[in-house]
Order: sequence, then C-alpha cells, then structure tokens
Amino acid sequence: MSFVLAARVAAESNPILPSANELLWGSIAFIIVFLLLVKFAFPNAAKALKDRTEKIRGDIEFAEKDREEAAQLLSDYRAQIASAREESTRILDDARRTAEQLRTELRTKAEEESARMIDRAREDIAGERERAIAEIRREVGTLAVDLAGRVIGDSLDRDRQLSLVDRYIDELASSGGSGSNQ
Repeated sequence: MSFVLAARVAAESNPILPSANELLWGSIAFIIVFLLLVKFAFPNAAKALKDRTEKIRGDIEFAEKDREEAAQLLSDYRAQIASAREESTRILDDARRTAEQLRTELRTKAEEESARMIDRAREDIAGERERAIAEIRREVGTLAVDLAGRVIGDSLDRDRQLSLVDRYIDELASSGGSGSNQ
C-alpha cells in the first residue's frame, strides 16, 4: 500500500501537470487572447494577405502587358529593319543602274565628240590642203610667168599669164591627175 500512496502523492505534486486553478485561468486567458486575435489581428492579417495577393496579381498583369508591348515593339523594329534593308538594297540597285546609265551616256557622248573632232580635223585638213594647193598654184603660176618671160625675153601681161597657168592646172586636175603620167 505504501506503493499506491506514494503514487498518489507523486501525482498530486507532479511538476509537469498544472493544478486545476491554473488550468482554468489559463484556458480563460487563452480564449480571451484568441478572441482578440480573431477580432483584430486575423482580419488585418487576412486583409494584408489579400492586398499582397492583389498587388502581386497586378504586378504580374503589368509585367505581362509590358512583355506583350515589348514583343510588339520588337516585331515593329524587326519589320522596320527589314524595310530599311529592302530600301537600302533598292537604293543601291538604283544607284548602280544610274551609274551604268551615266557611264553609257558619257561613253556615247565621248564617242560622238571624238567623231566630231575627227570630222573637224578632216575638214580642217581638207581646207588646209585646198589652201596649200591654191598657194602652190599661185607660186607655180608666178614662177612659170617669170620663167616664160625670161625665156621669151619679152614681158607678158602678168594677169593674163596667171589665168593661163590656172586654166592649164585646172585642165590637168580634171583630166585625172598629173601631166607627167600622160
């Protein structure tokens, strides 16, 4: 029996188990604190959690809109770059065609100018030849008259003699060349 009594005394003075009085007041305090938390803290915490959730949801929507705008801008920029490349290719092709056309025109103009210069040179040469022939005729006529005057010993009319010489030279020229070949 002493063993049962010792167990009862030990149960009443157990330091781990609270007394009934402490258990009652502790439960009342717990209920009061719990009610205060339910009344004030939990709604504020729930509101803060809800606000935080809404803010995160708004940030996600904003980020999604920004991502869509960025994707649209990227698409627009790529289209502009492609358009700019096409435009630069077109401009380069136009410049090449224009340069080739200009080169052809300049070559044609240079050939035409060269032909005109050659024609002018030929005309100048022909004119100089005619002047030289006329000068030679005058000189030959003068020499022939002087020679005839010395041979005959009598002075002939100079104008008449020159006209005779010119007529003779014209006859030689119209008969096909020089008198020495006949």
